Amino acid sequence: MSPDPEPESGRRPAGAARKQVLLRLDPLVYDALARWAGDELRSANAQIEFLLRRALKDAGRLPGAAGPMPRRGRPPKGDS
Repeated sequence: MSPDPEPESGRRPAGAARKQVLLRLDPLVYDALARWAGDELRSANAQIEFLLRRALKDAGRLPGAAGPMPRRGRPPKGDS
């Protein structure tokens, strides 16, 4: 059975799981991406999402309901 489609509003329901995607890359492309991600203190996965979101935004195709990229890692001091 296939998963339920997104609601017509295009918004994900609260608490919806993030989509997992298998991505095949040339090893040299992945190595370059991983180095770039490390330079910007991101994981390779976060770097791919960052680049895809930027490309979608530049093309005028980023859904308004997409929201910001989720914050990763340890919360800043003072957040409880």
